[in-house]
Amino acid sequence: MNAPRFPNVTRRSLLLGTGALVVSFSLKDHAFAQEGELNVPAKPPEPVATGPKLPGSLADTPSLDAWIRIDADSSVTVYTGKAELGQGTKTSLRQIAAEELEVPPASINLITADTAITPDEGFTAGSQTVQNSGTAIRNAAAQVREILIQQASSKLQVPADQLKAQNGRIVGPDGKSIGYGEVVMTDMLHVDAQPKSKLKSPDAYEYIGKPFARVDIPAKVTGGPAYVQDMRLPGMLHARVVRPPSWFATLKDIDTASIKAMPGVVAVIRDGNFLAVAAEKEFQAVQAMRALTDLAEWEETPRLPNEQDLPAVLQKSESEQGVVAEAGGDFTGGITTFSAQFMRPYQMHASIGPSCSVAHLDNGTMTVWTHTQGVYPDRKAIAQMLGMPLDKVRCIHTEGSGCYGHNGADDAAGDAALIARALPGRPVKVQWMRDQEHLWEPYGPAMLTKVSASLDVSGKIVNWKYDLWSNTHSARPGSAGALLPGQLMASGFPPDKPVMNITPLGNGDRNAIPLYSIPNMRVLWHFVADMPVRVSSLRGLGAYANVFSIESFMDQLAKEAGADPVEFRLKHMEDPRARKVIATAVEAFNWSSDPMPEGRGRGFAFAKYKNHAAYLALAMEIDVDKETGKIRIPRIVSAVDCGEAVAPDNIRNQTEGGIIQSLSWTMYEEVNFDNTRIMSSDWSTYPILRFSAVPGTLDVHIVDNPGSPYLGVAEAAQGPTSAALANALANATGKRLYNLPFSPARVKATLGV
Repeated sequence: MNAPRFPNVTRRSLLLGTGALVVSFSLKDHAFAQEGELNVPAKPPEPVATGPKLPGSLADTPSLDAWIRIDADSSVTVYTGKAELGQGTKTSLRQIAAEELEVPPASINLITADTAITPDEGFTAGSQTVQNSGTAIRNAAAQVREILIQQASSKLQVPADQLKAQNGRIVGPDGKSIGYGEVVMTDMLHVDAQPKSKLKSPDAYEYIGKPFARVDIPAKVTGGPAYVQDMRLPGMLHARVVRPPSWFATLKDIDTASIKAMPGVVAVIRDGNFLAVAAEKEFQAVQAMRALTDLAEWEETPRLPNEQDLPAVLQKSESEQGVVAEAGGDFTGGITTFSAQFMRPYQMHASIGPSCSVAHLDNGTMTVWTHTQGVYPDRKAIAQMLGMPLDKVRCIHTEGSGCYGHNGADDAAGDAALIARALPGRPVKVQWMRDQEHLWEPYGPAMLTKVSASLDVSGKIVNWKYDLWSNTHSARPGSAGALLPGQLMASGFPPDKPVMNITPLGNGDRNAIPLYSIPNMRVLWHFVADMPVRVSSLRGLGAYANVFSIESFMDQLAKEAGADPVEFRLKHMEDPRARKVIATAVEAFNWSSDPMPEGRGRGFAFAKYKNHAAYLALAMEIDVDKETGKIRIPRIVSAVDCGEAVAPDNIRNQTEGGIIQSLSWTMYEEVNFDNTRIMSSDWSTYPILRFSAVPGTLDVHIVDNPGSPYLGVAEAAQGPTSAALANALANATGKRLYNLPFSPARVKATLGV
């Protein structure tokens, strides 16, 4: 990757010119409260005229020219504010646009998140890309197609209802045709989208639902330039940061003269507790970083709690209580009441590729290439940190080798920008080291949950109480205080104050409400504002721990009711799509309640992600070695309904990846710390699932619903996977584990070995 991917131009200058379907573009500033992932509530929207709501992200950016461009040569460019994070965005969005524009997907130039030229779609988070951006692009493309047909009608002198779009041309009944580029006119698409679009019928699809090779894969599997880590710009400097040894450490005076004299060193940058070095070559930067680390003296303060007592720490740290859901009110019914407590530790993103970013201050404009999940929020934070006008900072999403949540990508972008400000005119690349990624990324919050429920004489649940204790699940950028360099520099931007934010999209409370039919229910979030370690968004937010708890407890209740776990769930499930997904999974798995050989068990779990996204049911079979505590997984079968299946291969890829990631969390991952420092600094102290532990077979069955709305799918597997494993372990051993992860030591201790 030898140069910036896009010219240093504004959206308007890019689009100006004759013979193009778009000439201008405007974005309104709006709050970035998406997916319940910001600490501060969104500002109240300004009053607008009432009317039908535009579909998807068109509601925020209605102008058609924000999404589609067609040039005089008939070339098509599609814009999205979403980022490719490995979920196949660059392929699936092309398929969607191609379907309605009637052009081959490969012919479309797709431009992803860039603050200079793409719509502001907030964060790429919560499995919302196809659901929001895909919906916007599809409707915009359909309306563009109809505008092209109307324009061609006057040129061909043929009624519009006798014309059709085909392979980039408008074709008449007599075979005469005209290319898209021949009918374009200045400002033709500088109009707002309409609420209703003339969408193609599913039986006419050429691209949606069909297999297409992902466009981002070739470079990734051949070692080509695929990631921000691969960027090489002319005159680029290499930089490394020196982090404090612990969160509350303070840097004492340091003499950097010897470092500045090292070969290739261009500068040592110190700003408060922020310390970095820049050099001509990468290894020179590494050597200087190591020498600087040896020289630096820090004053540390022991302020971390006892990790062995996390449940009590969370409970006594409660600062606020919120009602997530409440129904009925009769909690005295039922003949028997059961209860349980579950615990999830702090967990890492543990990105395989440590975070990286490139920044360049040139002629007063700071350009940052970053793997952030939100280029607009990141731009705002960086501009505040540097004291620069917002329009003088540009953030361009560039893929990084690791993500799905708020990892170190935004911080690396802040590092690069702060160092580049001190070295104007030269691009600066900041690459984190492995221990820096492990020790300084924001972790997925620890969670404590308690659940109790009562059964009536027929074995049905009559009341349900659920309590969860958790930090906020987002400290994403939006302010300089969300960036590590912003917190460490002398100006000392404070982190945003965490606030409890209960929304339908969910935060720590995501999926805390069971989808089952229960007449009396109360769900409470006991909010923990004081965060002993740095936390933010990890894939799925609270859904992972909440589904783990709910679905584990459903199995316990089924056992008490003397019912098959699947039948017990169906007895409480009214949603027909949920029932179909459950039926698909258990049929493909060949589910039964027959006894299994000693040490072998089967488990099942279900959830509808956020209760309004993809449905996912999963069954697995496991073997447990009681002597070692190790778990082996011969097979997993899942079924998923995410509405209309745009890209079946991507759906399978994301579901398989989500299952494997969840298995890693569930069996291995836990952040360890003493009273001062994080101790999980590498792969030996923070083990993850290895290839040898991958399931023997993993089958994903897609329950397609052509013509129905898109439902987010990328994070649907996390919760059901953990619960199915817990249920299989209980089935295999007769003992249930309530605390994550299910490490060999914990399994052995539970079994009394």
